[in-house]
Amino acid sequence: MSVIGSVERGSDEKGDTSAIARRYRRVRDHSEQICAPLSPEDCVIQSMPDVSPMRWHLAHTTWFFETFILKQQDNYRPACEAFEYLFNSYYNTVGQQYPRERRGLLSRPSLEEIYEYRRSVDQQMRELLNRPECMTDELANVIEVGLQHEQQHQELMLTDIKHVLSCNPLMPFYQEAQLDSASPPPQDWIAFDDGVVEIGHPGNAFSFDNELPRHRVFLEPYEISTRLVTNDDFLQFIQAGGYQGPEHWLSMGWQAVTQHGWTSPMHWSFRDGEWSEFTLAGSVPLQLDLPVTHVSYFEADAYARWATARLPTEAEWEHAIAGEENVVQGAENLFRDGRAVHPAHETGSSRFSSAFGSAWQWTSSSYAPYPGYQPLPGALGEYNGKFMCNQYVLRGSSCATSANHQRVTYRNFFPPAARWQFTGIRLARSIA
Repeated sequence: MSVIGSVERGSDEKGDTSAIARRYRRVRDHSEQICAPLSPEDCVIQSMPDVSPMRWHLAHTTWFFETFILKQQDNYRPACEAFEYLFNSYYNTVGQQYPRERRGLLSRPSLEEIYEYRRSVDQQMRELLNRPECMTDELANVIEVGLQHEQQHQELMLTDIKHVLSCNPLMPFYQEAQLDSASPPPQDWIAFDDGVVEIGHPGNAFSFDNELPRHRVFLEPYEISTRLVTNDDFLQFIQAGGYQGPEHWLSMGWQAVTQHGWTSPMHWSFRDGEWSEFTLAGSVPLQLDLPVTHVSYFEADAYARWATARLPTEAEWEHAIAGEENVVQGAENLFRDGRAVHPAHETGSSRFSSAFGSAWQWTSSSYAPYPGYQPLPGALGEYNGKFMCNQYVLRGSSCATSANHQRVTYRNFFPPAARWQFTGIRLARSIA
């Protein structure tokens, strides 16, 4: 079996499953903690094709461990044969999948049956982890991939339920919370000379295959903003007629504006002369100092053009942020103790605020393979490579990203019209 990432372990860790078991339990428990404030009815709704019901996320992440680990063990009996079809996301090598856009039509299995499915798989995973003689490097790698995969879904769960709740005219909150009210840091620019730089994962810890191989890139002189674009910044773009004419927009972007009737970022509303924003804490007056979020690549690009700037390339972003020591170590996600999340200005010890832990940052780079990239064979090799078309790269992490699931080389990617994730804007400029 091939894996989509790798994690190196020291010789003293080989055969010791206790640390893996603890991490497995923490990650798996966190998915259920995310669902704790929700009703069973909340967990079955699919509010648009990009959104999956909470129940499906809980089942699919369990299906991953069952399919790629437990089913490889001798004498394993699946919990339900139909689950292989219902909860397969896009692994053609495994088999056919239930259509993504119809996941909200599944009234069965019930939420309780899904939790029972999780309990059954977790129990068998615990039994496997209690057999150190079975813990090969390959198995440890696949388990780590499964945990990283579940952490990705945990972020999707938060943004998906936000979209679900936003469609309810009652404007319910996910969980009561006080939004961060800290003022943004000053807008500054840090310049970088031209030259050859290295980007990509160095291979000394876990990474997904799309972060490899590490390679050289030539960069022209550029400068990059020290902070994210704020709601106030973006509101000025709106008030200047940013959505009312095509002059700042890519052709496909303006088509999206007119087709979907966009007049502001997703989750913004204008009523009775006042702007408000729907958050996981419910609808609140628009906080002008906070980073703008829920914008598409098209909107980020149009704003950058209006601001006489541009979006950074992913190589520029990584080169700039990688030079900041402790930037990853000091970053935390805002999902602390189960509280609701919303982007804020994270400073830490870096010259760049909110590089991590606030909003994903669009880059101008199309999602494409690095030079020398080779997709891995087998079902897990479908994870990244086959999506390298019609998508753009985002860097950093968001307030919904687990703190230990972020790194400088991480390559997130979405289609250019996607807006339901915590996506924001960091500007760059070329230096003549």
